[in-house]
Order: sequence, then structure tokens, then C-alpha cells
Amino acid sequence: MAPDMLPPGSVIGMLGGGQLGRMMALAAARLGLSVHVYCPDPDSPAFDVAKAHTVAGYDDEAALAAFADRCDVVTYEFENVPARAAEVIAQRTRLRPGAGALATSQDRLAEKTFLKAAGAEVAAFAAIGGLVDIDAAIAVTGLPAILKTRRFGYDGKGQRKVESREALAAAVVELGSRDLILEALIPFAIEVSAIVVRAADGTSAVYDIGENSHVHHILKETRVPAAVAPATAAAAADLGRRIAAALDYVGVLGVELFVVREGGGERLVVNEIAPRVHNSGHWTEDGAVTSQFENHVRAIAGWPIGSVATIAPTVMENLIGADADAWAEIVADPRARLHLYGKAESRPGRKMGHVNRVDV
Repeated sequence: MAPDMLPPGSVIGMLGGGQLGRMMALAAARLGLSVHVYCPDPDSPAFDVAKAHTVAGYDDEAALAAFADRCDVVTYEFENVPARAAEVIAQRTRLRPGAGALATSQDRLAEKTFLKAAGAEVAAFAAIGGLVDIDAAIAVTGLPAILKTRRFGYDGKGQRKVESREALAAAVVELGSRDLILEALIPFAIEVSAIVVRAADGTSAVYDIGENSHVHHILKETRVPAAVAPATAAAAADLGRRIAAALDYVGVLGVELFVVREGGGERLVVNEIAPRVHNSGHWTEDGAVTSQFENHVRAIAGWPIGSVATIAPTVMENLIGADADAWAEIVADPRARLHLYGKAESRPGRKMGHVNRVDV
């Protein structure tokens, strides 16, 4: 056994108690590892399947320290963990992925700057700190463009498409007038994801590339394999590996990419990265030899990563809001594998579960 490998019975700490944490806790339990979840929300879905949990704020340094002291390694299921919280944890136990990857992904300007330096093609971008920056930003990105908050945006939140200088000015004010980024609009054909797993020893693997479709800016479906040329899929996987290596990453990393079709060919533009297991990788629970959740646990525990081979073509569908009410119909389908998150209240736009349909 390698000296860095955590033996069964070790404790994995999880910052965040949502559905991603729930699925990682289930995967850890199958490997004989315990999970301790830390989250401010007393109704967190992950609490139901974890051995222990702490209800406290991410600004409660005493609670964070006590939590860290009970864990052999700590990870997170969402990227908006405050930097100070990550620092407190890292001072007391192993934090994987590291704080650097977390900081890079939390700020869209830092993320785009990093990706460009790593050799990935990204949309032209410019920082906006107020109305005075509008004309200079337009000169970089052109119009139409997408205005985004630099932090805390997801599922279309904190974003505005703007087609004129006047619309941009109004959107800047609406989004708070500072800490914004303007990005050129990319005329992409489809969006795809590379789900990368990188072990503590630097070995890495990439699942088959998935093709994503969205409804109201929320991921609705991921289809594997993606309808792209073999060379494009290989290039997406290579980009994922290079980005993970540049971050000195340990764990599962989601890389979202735009496929631009022009001149009879395809090129890739990286949209964003997520330093955690990713919604577009949920298909791996039933469609791959080793799920993204198990591989994340394996990586942060210092174990060898499992096979990422696809078992059969798979379609993952998010169950959003009332979609989950059709659970009885879903389980009657012999191809379907239902995963519900145990959330008490169904709301429009809320992810309640997902279903994987294998060999379709």
C-alpha cells in the first residue's frame, strides 16, 4: 500500500451538503470510508447518508477547525467555499483539490486568465469595474456579448446577454456595477463536457465526452458519446488533462467546452471549469465502469483511479422541479436508473434528481 493511501475506516470531510455530496458519500461508503459533512443547512440531503455531520457556518473558524481535526482529508461539493474556510482546513488536514484550484474557479476573470495561459482557447474577455470601463470592454469583445458577475453565478444566474452599448450600461448597473466580466458571444454548435479524474500521483483519465443540452440555462440532458468527430473528442480529453495538470489537481474536474463548427471542421473553446464532480458526469453512475463519485473519492484518498470506460451509450436527464413527480413511470422503464436526492420540497428550477437511461 502506498504511504499516501487512506485505509478503509478513514474519514473524508465534505464541505457542502447538497446532492453532489450525497452521491459522493454513497460512493465512499461502498469503499468502507466514512464521510463527515459540514454544511450550514440543517436539511442538507447529504446528511441522510453520511456517518456524521456538522451544522455550522463557513465563517465559524472554531467549528471548521474541530471538523478538520476529525477528518483525514477534506474535499468540497461546490466551488463557492470561502477562501478563508479553505485556508483554515488546509492548515489542519489535507484539502483536495487544493485551495489554488478553488480560488481559480471562483473568479471568472482569474479562471479565463488561467485557461488562456494554459493554452486553451477561450472567448475574448474584459474586466468591468464600473460604467467607465464599458467602451474599452466592447473594444475587446465586440457586441453582442455576455455580461457576467465574476463570482457566484450558476445555472444562468448573474448573466445578461447584451446587444448594444445602452443595454450593456443598464446590465452593468443591474448586476452591481463592479466585479463583472464581459465575454464575447461564441457561435457554438453544441456544448460538451470533459470529466477528468486526476490521482495524487499525477496519473489522469478522462471519461467519454458528453454532449449537453439546457433548458432555461439549466442542464437538462447529457448524452454520451457526444456527436463530435473522434479528433474533437480526443482534443477535448487532452485539454481536460492539461488543465488538471496545470492546476496540480487531485480529484474530479469538470471542463465545459463549446464546439464551434466552421469550414468543415470543429474547434473547441473552453467555457468554464468546475473543481468538483459535475452534473454532466452523473451518467457515469450507471454508464461507466467507475462513477465520477467513486473516482473522486479514490483520488482524494490516495487510491488508484478506476476505469473510466463506458459500458454502453447513456443519456442522463435532470429531473427539475415537478419532473420528479413522474418517479413511478420512470422506474417502470427497464432501461432507466432513477436517482432522487431526498429533497423535501419541489420548486421550479430546483434539481430534484436525475435518471440515467443506458444503452439508448
